[in-house]
Amino acid sequence: MPSGKQKPRGGTAMQANTDHIQSTHVGSLARPDDLREVLRKRHEGERYDEAEYRRLAKKAVNAIVKAQVKAGIDIVCDGEASKVSYTSYVKHRFEGMSSGAGAQDRTTYPQQLTPPPDYREHPDFAAWRARTFGGPGAVTPPVCTGPIKYVDTGPVKEDIANLKAAGKRAGAPKLFMNAASPGVLAVFIPNAHYKNEDAYIADLADAMATEYEAIARAGIILQIDAPDVALSRHMRYGDQDDKTFLKTVARNVEAINHATRNIAPEMMRLHICWGNYGGPHTHDFPVAKLIRPLMKLRPHAFQFEGANPRHDHEWEDWKAAKLPDDVILIPGVVDSTNNFVEHPRLVAQRILRYTDIVGRERVIAGSDCGFATWSPLSYQVQPSVALAKLKATADGAKLATKELW
Repeated sequence: MPSGKQKPRGGTAMQANTDHIQSTHVGSLARPDDLREVLRKRHEGERYDEAEYRRLAKKAVNAIVKAQVKAGIDIVCDGEASKVSYTSYVKHRFEGMSSGAGAQDRTTYPQQLTPPPDYREHPDFAAWRARTFGGPGAVTPPVCTGPIKYVDTGPVKEDIANLKAAGKRAGAPKLFMNAASPGVLAVFIPNAHYKNEDAYIADLADAMATEYEAIARAGIILQIDAPDVALSRHMRYGDQDDKTFLKTVARNVEAINHATRNIAPEMMRLHICWGNYGGPHTHDFPVAKLIRPLMKLRPHAFQFEGANPRHDHEWEDWKAAKLPDDVILIPGVVDSTNNFVEHPRLVAQRILRYTDIVGRERVIAGSDCGFATWSPLSYQVQPSVALAKLKATADGAKLATKELW
């Protein structure tokens, strides 16, 4: 059971900039091919060597952290190396989830995701996307078949130990670690047990509190991945009008606040997105309508899409909003779905848009989303290009710093 208020330790809390613009990113990075194969087998219930999995994961974390530090990133993570995806990984930590051929019979368990409207409007794009990259369906999701409980803290403890050891070895200035929001778990993991979604999300929140608190207790910044407050409108709740969807968002926000009630806000940040795919995105719910409910969250640092062509303009909406004085903005300044490496001057320009809104102390340069969200899939952004984008993020932050200090 979660207990005890967590205190920030050392210099790892989400603090305002003091002498430079800090840089970071959303989280997932390319895993080595041998680890990807073990992750697939482990997830799908095939035979694999547990010791080999742990060895490969630890080795990958060391390499991934070293690469981020070399690129100049200030706040680094483990690249989600031990996870097959940012949601399905919980099946190895929860009780109440089933997997395997029987549990995955989608004629028995309800299909919860629907093709996004932009996929339906552009079937040629949808067909190309399926052939080239696949999608969440390429990772067989677990299914909730019983009461949800967090029963195995071993994996998160090992993730924490691997990240802290790698960070110390590489000389990383600050560390963060990803964990899924209750709402996004409900979007991607079908419910075949609870009578309604409210009850499902309530138990997911209680379960995830265990993981959230473990990360914060270790002195690592907790990043809650909550794309459900944005992407779920066009991928799950397309039949809801704006007012109804905002009630859904409010429920999911409350679930996060409940799950983080024992964690200091400065030990957390939250990521939202509209789906990490390079597509039309013509039905994305506007951020202007999300800012007010987001401001009710206990985490006060927000990481969001700010570089891709569908959301690059929304700095104007953040500017128009009345933001609390303690809010930290972490805009995406590089796109996570294409292989262009943004010029550092462009990155600096994007950073300066936001420092003009909240000041130089409260802006951190980030990425739109992760670069390897679903590990078994083909990469949209090639691994070497992703690292070049991280370097561009850091270099752009340095250029912005020269103008601001």
